[in-house]
Amino acid sequence: MGYLEEFQAQINNRNFAKFLQLWEEYCTCDIVEVEELDYLLKLLKNSDFAKPFGKVVETTLPLWEKINDPESSYQIMRHLIDIQTTNSPILADISLKLLTQKYGHDPLFNERLKLVGLRTKENFQGAISNFDLLAHMAKGEFVFHTGGWGTGEIVDISPIREQVTIEFENVTGRKHLSYANAFKTLIPLSQDKFLARRFANPDKLEKDAKENPIEIIKLLLRDLGPKNAAEIKDELCELVIPDAEWTKWWQGTRTKLKKDPLIESPTQLKDPFRLRKAELTAEERMENALQDISSIDEFIQSSYNFIRDLPNARKHQDIKNHLKDKLLELLSDKNLSQEQELQIYIFLENMFSHQVEGKTAESLIRVIKDIPEIINKIDIQAFRKRALTLVRDFRNDWSEIFLQVLVSNQQSPIKDYILKELNQAETRDQLIKKLDDLQHHPVEAPETLVWYFQKLASREDSSLPFSDKEGVGKFFESFLILLSQIESKPEYRELVKKIYNMITNKRYALVRVIIEGTSLEFIKEFLLLVSKCQTFTDHDIKILRSLAEVVHPSLADAKHKKKHWDENVIWTTEDGYMKTQDRIRQIGTVEIVENAREVEAARALGDLRENSEYKFAVERRGRLQGELKTLSEQLKRARIITKADILQDEVGVGSVVELSDAAGNKITYKILGPWDANPDEHILSFQSKFAQAMVGCKEGDIFKFREEEYSVSKISSFLGD
Repeated sequence: MGYLEEFQAQINNRNFAKFLQLWEEYCTCDIVEVEELDYLLKLLKNSDFAKPFGKVVETTLPLWEKINDPESSYQIMRHLIDIQTTNSPILADISLKLLTQKYGHDPLFNERLKLVGLRTKENFQGAISNFDLLAHMAKGEFVFHTGGWGTGEIVDISPIREQVTIEFENVTGRKHLSYANAFKTLIPLSQDKFLARRFANPDKLEKDAKENPIEIIKLLLRDLGPKNAAEIKDELCELVIPDAEWTKWWQGTRTKLKKDPLIESPTQLKDPFRLRKAELTAEERMENALQDISSIDEFIQSSYNFIRDLPNARKHQDIKNHLKDKLLELLSDKNLSQEQELQIYIFLENMFSHQVEGKTAESLIRVIKDIPEIINKIDIQAFRKRALTLVRDFRNDWSEIFLQVLVSNQQSPIKDYILKELNQAETRDQLIKKLDDLQHHPVEAPETLVWYFQKLASREDSSLPFSDKEGVGKFFESFLILLSQIESKPEYRELVKKIYNMITNKRYALVRVIIEGTSLEFIKEFLLLVSKCQTFTDHDIKILRSLAEVVHPSLADAKHKKKHWDENVIWTTEDGYMKTQDRIRQIGTVEIVENAREVEAARALGDLRENSEYKFAVERRGRLQGELKTLSEQLKRARIITKADILQDEVGVGSVVELSDAAGNKITYKILGPWDANPDEHILSFQSKFAQAMVGCKEGDIFKFREEEYSVSKISSFLGD
């Protein structure tokens, strides 16, 4: 254990006797670590040991005398005088000598010696720090208030009244402080300090932070010490960088911080960024990047990141040779997989212009059987794209491989490259066929369908297959079908959120553009698909229907032709009513309580801005509260179907309807409420399009639905006669 840890342990244990014994040993050291000594004295000043240590401060003098640097010597003695309580002649003489060397030319020197107690030398604790503050105090200079008032600017000073007037950032109005109070609470800030710059000219600091963010972070860490991401945000967000721009600014800045040789980036979110004493050499950075690596994949990834972030590292022959030799050594590993082997060849050839005799990335690409699987296992995007270019150049079956990767890979840049290569004259027909299959079976490659629909919806490339009005409409239908099929699957939660945002963003702008000028049949299909998506709220469905009615006003006319029931009523059976009550009770008394525990547990992990567990728990809380609110509101409007509600001579709520299609096939449906609907048992919700198409029909009537004709053969009540 080092001295720092031992001193900290004794302070925590409040064992001053052992601390003093250790301190006396420390003071006999031949070499003075000024930064360590400075840290220890600051630690003592703010601990319970300050008072007893103040009586034995002079034990430090032999160590202090070994400090050669005048500035460091002055700094350490300032701490000692802050702590000392003996007011001994030797400490007074040292203080007077140091102040004379620094401020002897000051015309107010003798007057200020009196103010800090060095004229009589009876009580001069803090004399050096207090003299520094007096010398600093002038109109327009800055100070920091240790009592919570924050940074302040001196607006007036009166030596006669021994008073200073200051405007602080955290309190309103001007504050008048006596010199005695100022000595206790103020710390001088030079105008180049971070806090002074933030208070004096935040607009200029914002401009500098946007132009050179790393220098501002270095300034912050230099003046305020190590800070983690959350603490950096507290110091900069709103005060310097606008809240709306923070996320984008911090993402770019954090990437640059990882590459800066003077800043030590943390491995954990809650750990702080630190300013190093000196810049790391390329060799040191390589050693840090590759330490504690236990697998081949980790080595390849870390080596690539190192070379990518420090392109100049390849100019260092020793580094270049070390990495190249290590990669060549890995090729002889018996456990090396094909995708790892391929990545190593690409790494050697692209990064180091080195080819292994008798075997290259090209030769490996030619013989690998399951190329799509191998390519998808490559994590480094640049290597994955290079592998695809090799496939394009040296495989006759490259188009089939590209089509397989297109629907199996989730990286958009890779898909973009594949699409560009396939959308050429010789392979365009294959691409169209694959996209047509995707459109008819969207759930087989959900991410790819969403990616391609975004391409079509952006209208940036009219050469793409299905980019005409009809093609976009077909993919939009597939888009909605996909949403209805994956919205209940947890693994697609983020994709569902993305789809929902695409549809609802900018007041449903995407929907407005797509449905404009479409046929009535398309609009009806669109509304039917929307009704199947539970992700949409009642408000969403109302808006989407309104948009559809703008395109085809006849939809609005049809809606108001005949009302067979109050649309505000939720019809249900007694069983459906009880199940909904049970669900409300389950959410309110069990699931929300469990979720509250999840939120608190996730909150305890810290750093809520970058805490995925917390975000998921809060999202679940929102969904539960939304479901509870919706069901509770619906329950208030629910009405149990009775015999009196069921029409005897025409189709309505509670009817059992026997239908015959054009081929003479017969099928029977029950029309009940949405809580009782079950397509597998032919129970329809009265809100469904099919049910609405037959409502009002009598026995013998014929109606049309989706180009199919049906006749009503028989009508009865689900409750019996």
